[in-house]
Amino acid sequence: MYHSELLRGIVADLRIAISLSTLLPIGPATPVSDGDVARASWALPVAGLLVGFAGAAVYWIAREMGLTPSPAAMLGLAATVLVTGAMHEDGLADTADGLGGGRTRERKLEIMRDSRIGTYGACALIASLILRWSALETIAEPMSIAAALSVAHAAARAGMPAFMWLIPPARSDGLSALAGRPPGRSAGIAFALGALCLVFGSGPSKALLGVILLSLAGLILAWLATRQVGGQTGDILGAFEQIGEIVVLLMTAALLHTEPGL
Repeated sequence: MYHSELLRGIVADLRIAISLSTLLPIGPATPVSDGDVARASWALPVAGLLVGFAGAAVYWIAREMGLTPSPAAMLGLAATVLVTGAMHEDGLADTADGLGGGRTRERKLEIMRDSRIGTYGACALIASLILRWSALETIAEPMSIAAALSVAHAAARAGMPAFMWLIPPARSDGLSALAGRPPGRSAGIAFALGALCLVFGSGPSKALLGVILLSLAGLILAWLATRQVGGQTGDILGAFEQIGEIVVLLMTAALLHTEPGL
């Protein structure tokens, strides 16, 4: 009985995490109640793996059709954007507009809720796409691309529960506030899953570097968010994910040139 209930709970959490992170029709079998999203946040890295697999599959198909790494990388990147509904890209753009444009806390939060994109948001979005595309183009080899995309998407989401656990919501409503504060156990499991993905995808030494870089990036974003708007929002969580992707992909591309024989 205990094992069957545990399995049902794991499956339910996976469905919640995947439905939140992607457009895949894998919603929970029962309505989501208070605390379910926060509890299920441990499964966000698993949802990230699925997104990475989708991008890697499209990249492989493009290369098999004779395309060079440059357009193939753009198609693979586009696939990840489509699978997620550009949710995190939207969050990055809104965060850049809000933190860069408003003078007061209230004005910054108001800008983040505005569906229109401003100069800061456009620049952040362009930079994110170009950095990720150029990293994938540099990595090039299909199996390496598969590992890089899967690890990047899993690791980028692995720190989100901890970020939500440590940094309070900036407002009383909105996606982040409604999701609630993840339990420490969920945050710890998500972080461990992300670290394991880094180890299996790039080796222990690179994994340690990845954890350090991702943690530093998260701390900087946490400092900015707390200082400027008093906490985190759904948009800031989207920016957190985008920064994580960029960090892992750039690290992977850069370390290719430090390996023996390359």
